[in-house]
Amino acid sequence: MAEPTRPDARYPDADPIRIRDPVAEVLGVRESGEPFEIGYPDVVRAAGHSCPTAAGAYRIAELGLAALYPDDLPVRGEVAVRVGGPRDETAYGVTGRLLSFVTGAAGEDGFGGLPGGFGKRRGLLEYGPIDGTGVRVRLSRPEVRDAVVVTYDVGALPGLGDAKRHLPAVVEGTATPDEALAFREAWHRRVDAVLSSDEFFTVEASDAPG
Repeated sequence: MAEPTRPDARYPDADPIRIRDPVAEVLGVRESGEPFEIGYPDVVRAAGHSCPTAAGAYRIAELGLAALYPDDLPVRGEVAVRVGGPRDETAYGVTGRLLSFVTGAAGEDGFGGLPGGFGKRRGLLEYGPIDGTGVRVRLSRPEVRDAVVVTYDVGALPGLGDAKRHLPAVVEGTATPDEALAFREAWHRRVDAVLSSDEFFTVEASDAPG
């Protein structure tokens, strides 16, 4: 039986997130107004693997940015991100890292901007409680005082079923080809569910920060 295809081939029709980067435009990496296009395979490369957390982070960015910028392209340096849990918990830390990759929002180690602070991303990513259940992330545009909270209901995701029992052998390299394939197909079905359906996500307006 054939091995599962790589992420580039699995998700060729998914619409990429399009986001402008003023620093890239000033430095000639992009023409004025020309966005970067970030697809799920790019997020997989940044994470090093494809999983429901990576897929969830991609969808949180996609849905949150669309809500913040209904009529325009989102812009790096304009978007602040608050991830609703500790950075050292996988669901939150990995989500924050991947949202930083997409939006440019960064913590104290982020880009400080060109002269005058142009394009600054430092201080735009933080971790802290957000009331409610599920993985919750607030994306905001502080300058215009708009904010939304995206909730990812990971508890509603389908399970791995019987294929879960193959994971230890897959990790150890002792699984049979059929066992490895069964596990990987079940794993990627969960990713497919996250990428193809909005049922695991809600987007709601939030009090603007500041």
